[in-house]
Amino acid sequence: MLSSERLRAASIAVLSGLLFALAFPRAGFAWAAPLGAGALFWTWQRASWKRAFYLGWLCGIVFFTISFWWWSTTIVTVVGPLAYAAVVAGAALEGLAIAVAGVMTSLASRRIAPALVPLAAALAFAITEWLRSIGVIGAPFAQLGVTQVETPLRALGAYIGTSGLTLALFALGAYAAYGIRARTGRAFVTCVAVVAIAAFAAWFAWPARSAPAPHVPVVAVQGNIAQSLKWQPGSLERAVNIYTAMTRTAIALHPRLIVWPETVIALNGSGLNQDSQLLEQFTSLAAQANATIVAGSIRVAPNGYYNALFLFTPNGLGGIYDKRQLVPFAEHFPGKQFLWWLPYVGSLNGNFAEGDGNGVSPTSAGLTIGELICWESAFGDLAYDEVRNGAQVLVISTDDAWFGTSSGPYQHAQIAQMRAIESGEYVVRAAATGISGIIAPDGSWQARLPLEVQGNVSGEVGPPAGSLFARIGPTRIWIAFIALYALLVALPVRRA
Repeated sequence: MLSSERLRAASIAVLSGLLFALAFPRAGFAWAAPLGAGALFWTWQRASWKRAFYLGWLCGIVFFTISFWWWSTTIVTVVGPLAYAAVVAGAALEGLAIAVAGVMTSLASRRIAPALVPLAAALAFAITEWLRSIGVIGAPFAQLGVTQVETPLRALGAYIGTSGLTLALFALGAYAAYGIRARTGRAFVTCVAVVAIAAFAAWFAWPARSAPAPHVPVVAVQGNIAQSLKWQPGSLERAVNIYTAMTRTAIALHPRLIVWPETVIALNGSGLNQDSQLLEQFTSLAAQANATIVAGSIRVAPNGYYNALFLFTPNGLGGIYDKRQLVPFAEHFPGKQFLWWLPYVGSLNGNFAEGDGNGVSPTSAGLTIGELICWESAFGDLAYDEVRNGAQVLVISTDDAWFGTSSGPYQHAQIAQMRAIESGEYVVRAAATGISGIIAPDGSWQARLPLEVQGNVSGEVGPPAGSLFARIGPTRIWIAFIALYALLVALPVRRA
């Protein structure tokens, strides 16, 4: 039987997970993120490493179950009611990151001064958030820092990225909890002052606030073809007709860049590169528009199928970009050759090959674009890689129709705003059923279309404003966090 103290701690951990989830769309209460951090740190104070582990895990299971519930929108069509169990299982796996952060906090608390423990906890949370967001099975959704894309703190993202914002948010909450328990507000006030001064300085020095005026007209095409219609008989003809007609309508706006969503030209059993008639048709369309058209489709090669973007210019096919970061257990199945005997494994897609290009392409618009396909936009290191390789505008082509009107498309669109802030570049986002639009370097929407609306969204983009983050990248920031945590633990200060 649980003691009243343990039951109270578990209840607070559940509350923490709920507050974290409320910070993300569709609720979108950005202020709930530091409150959730404060509640979680409250349970970790004076807890053994085992207890901190389980409390962090409980928080993570609640947080990720709510935040990732949109996964079930698609999975349910494959495995039925087991989809909901799959979401909870995935949440339990992701929740281990927060559990490990609890262990790191508990271990640090035994070696350093109490006033530094909240900082160690914030570093631990940011580090483990990063670790769960990288690699072939990384899931970089529900990162706390992304919740601040429309708050004054977002300017910090141009300097220290998403992970830095996560660190700041968790430190604010943790120091508030520490101050309440220690009955002193000195450390909390100091933390607030540091974050406020840093945010204030970042805001006034933010290159995005004085970005060059945009001058290149662009259009993102949102055909609003439901996922249930995408692979039915006649779907290819329907998609070609809709996107061709909408593109011809957009020609009146004189765009230099036109972006279609991911795999919008869906050919059964073959690739767009094998259909000479469509290649010629889309090249002719690009010539009529005097623009570069980025069209999502499938490329077939001797070694497999690729989720690809085809660049049609007035002079012909300008290039093909193959998706590099595939969605685990959907576009590829890690270890499928060993786990084929499990139920439903054979019915999962998981047959795409992994691209190896950098996604940076010149266009007839005079600006070099960096291409990201759907899931890839959630990986800050991929966007940074393209910026480093010369991308001046980021193009995100996605098919969020898989997730209907759930919170998934909203979370994904919010991530695109963070990519604009981190890179200091304009982002053109085309989604099959929404949310499509043009995002300025400060993360604000210049123009956008809501879910389940058919239409063209137009605006202008320009050269990048730049940012410190775009110069140093996420890896150096992660290394700095790890080094600082290690320094705190390796050089202990005598406890009071």
